[in-house]
Amino acid sequence: MGLLFENILIYSIAILFCLIVVLFYLWKQRKNSRLVEQKIIKAKAEGLYEPVSLHPVVDVNSCIRTGACIAACPEHDILGIVNGKATTINASQCVGHGACFHSCPTQAITLCIGTEERGVDLPHVNQNFESNVNGIYIAGELGGMGLIKNAVKQGRQAVDNIFKYSNKNHNADYDLVVVGAGPAGISASLCAKNHNMKCLTLEQDTLGGTVFTFPRSKIVMTSPMDLPLYGKVKLYETSKSELLDLWKDVITKHNIQIKENSKVESITQEEDHFIISTLSGERYSTRSVVLAIGRRGTPRKLGVPGEELEKVAYRLLDSDIIKKKNIIVVGGGDSAIESALLLAGHNNVILSYRGDVFSRIKQKNNERVREAAVSGLVDLQFNTNLIRIDKDFITLDNVKTGQQQVIKNDLVYIFAGGELPTQFLTKVGIHITKKFGDAILKH
Repeated sequence: MGLLFENILIYSIAILFCLIVVLFYLWKQRKNSRLVEQKIIKAKAEGLYEPVSLHPVVDVNSCIRTGACIAACPEHDILGIVNGKATTINASQCVGHGACFHSCPTQAITLCIGTEERGVDLPHVNQNFESNVNGIYIAGELGGMGLIKNAVKQGRQAVDNIFKYSNKNHNADYDLVVVGAGPAGISASLCAKNHNMKCLTLEQDTLGGTVFTFPRSKIVMTSPMDLPLYGKVKLYETSKSELLDLWKDVITKHNIQIKENSKVESITQEEDHFIISTLSGERYSTRSVVLAIGRRGTPRKLGVPGEELEKVAYRLLDSDIIKKKNIIVVGGGDSAIESALLLAGHNNVILSYRGDVFSRIKQKNNERVREAAVSGLVDLQFNTNLIRIDKDFITLDNVKTGQQQVIKNDLVYIFAGGELPTQFLTKVGIHITKKFGDAILKH
């Protein structure tokens, strides 16, 4: 009898312990869920909840709340778990790493671009990255994949498909012309060399494309990528100069032909090949084309009086030589924030943004610019529009109060994004469609 009572007591204690553990686990899960709910409320209030570009969409019926997607994401608070299911929090800050997509054990995540309310213009491409014009392929930012690692991957995949499926017999001077020498274009050029294809790369500016226009001290956030003819590149935080040095080294080593300052004016089809004409009058014939020109095209202008003055610029190349100036930086994206911060140490800097809050910048940039504003390094002015630029002054208009300020000024930097090169693409014959939450990557 005593032994039976002892066994019952032991089992009772064990059951009670298990019950306590389960209750504690459920309590902790509910607590974490409430924290995520509060973050979502905050994200909605600050305009960070709605996605701007590429973002994850979770199938709640397939999600088993392993948290693998959250652990894999290199960014902060993009995803969280509410009531046992993964959900997005600060979706506008997603930069499309795709780590969540690849880490999900139940394939519950799809990477989409655009939303039901906000469409994104993208050129039409098939699974091989070929556009509706046979022989013209699109890779990188222009196709919706702006992250360096993804752009490098697409450039390689596009050329692999060209080598695999394209006719090797043609009358053109080149097997391939790559338009753009950014991450996707460099990768495509290296891959073409690896396949022994006769390839020429044309770049309207200089090597690096969009990366070259980053401020000199900008940290490029990236992750391991497989660069053709080089191998695995493990860069997590690196400067622009370090990244460009890597590309220059591999391009020089393999004798890759890149013509800088060669802006493509037109691409026309003749028999079994294309004729590419540049702004300077050069003409090249090629069997295939890879467009890796980015989405920005030409910088978007404000259209205000005085914008044609020499003191107005649309990119910051070297902040170190600019000192003791009265500067206004216009914009609410990462480029505007980072430029303002780089200039702030030795200049009087105003950062003007038309919105109430920054809705599409990295978490670190958001924290840094707010710290700079509190310390007085940056004069942060929300709800303002630059409406006039004069030789020694600028005029700011408050969109809420209607009050205007005339402020002493030496330099103006405008970061209002860029215009999609729609006219150029349409002229080539490429169809552009607006994507409303369409899947870019799905299992």
